[in-house]
Amino acid sequence: MDYQNILNQIQKELASTPSTGKVASYIPELAKIDATKFGMHLHCINSGHYNFGNNEERFSIQSISKVFALTRAMSLLGDMLFERVDVEPSGDPFNSLIQLEYEQGIPRNPFINAGALVISDILISELDNPKKDFLDFVHNITNNNSIVINSEVFESEKKYSYRNAALLNLMKSFGNIKNDIETVLDFYIFQCAIEMSCKELSTAFMIYANQGRKLSGNEQILSPRKTKRINAIMQTCGFYDEAGEFSFRVGLPGKSGVGGGIAAIHPGQYAVIVWSPPLNPKGNSELGMYALERLTTLTGYSIF
Repeated sequence: MDYQNILNQIQKELASTPSTGKVASYIPELAKIDATKFGMHLHCINSGHYNFGNNEERFSIQSISKVFALTRAMSLLGDMLFERVDVEPSGDPFNSLIQLEYEQGIPRNPFINAGALVISDILISELDNPKKDFLDFVHNITNNNSIVINSEVFESEKKYSYRNAALLNLMKSFGNIKNDIETVLDFYIFQCAIEMSCKELSTAFMIYANQGRKLSGNEQILSPRKTKRINAIMQTCGFYDEAGEFSFRVGLPGKSGVGGGIAAIHPGQYAVIVWSPPLNPKGNSELGMYALERLTTLTGYSIF
């Protein structure tokens, strides 16, 4: 497969593709990002790296970090984890409180904000130093120790976290949050504020394309069974109330973030990352979704 030629074609098409998306503004620091940035990086298991644009520029990964948090939690607790968070698509916005009230504090899945906050609570209970552990995990799966958080994004996000605090308080009233609310919120925002490039994320997501193994050194990070389950949750829940649309248009497991990134994988084939800050009304990168749709169309391969 001539991936570079396909990516070059996508780049040409993007130049004339209209965009109505808007950069996330509810986190003020993210609103400062140049809306014209676009990067795409595909890491093929068999043939290496293909890319264009701002693929080596770091950006705030935001909710893409939820996949890493789920991976750590599953490696520590296994299926016991799912006594506190479900695996069903939400059908509601990522920060909705409505379902939590009806479902007695059990989030629908680990990728909506409520579910990710429960995962953060679990990691705080299980780990001596969750922030260090989380960064160490990212450093390991990327083979890159220079990845850190963006402190400006961290502080900006922390000042405007009223809704996430409300989610935590509601879940704590049902007994599904065990630690101090401020501690959980701080760790959750820490994960979201990590900065990575498309290239770095493609290396990190290789474990989900490669049955839980790193490509370099062949280290088994997660069992194939648990990797399969994470991929399934990405497929059904990775794009909030637009998960069906992403499956319909793209046909790959993936996860988006309001920083404009989307990470997707084709099991046994590749990990691919796109970054374009303007978001559609559902909170997913508008041009990023288009680029991934064109990728699976032009290659003729998705998981379906």
